Amino acid sequence: MMRVEGHKHLFREDSGAIVNNDTTQYNEYIRMRSERKKQREEIEGLKKDISEIKSLLMEIVNGPRQD
Repeated sequence: MMRVEGHKHLFREDSGAIVNNDTTQYNEYIRMRSERKKQREEIEGLKKDISEIKSLLMEIVNGPRQD
């Protein structure tokens, strides 16, 4: 691998791909990715809760279904 000029942690592989070997940046990326996943899961949970509350309110307003 050859160092990319002007960049301390970037290297170019024989395939042409650029690799960043800065473990601090990598660990920060992994932490942020995990945090975003957790936020998405929390939002999905809130959406389900709201949907359930909406269904219950509609049942109260309209009375039980007569299937």
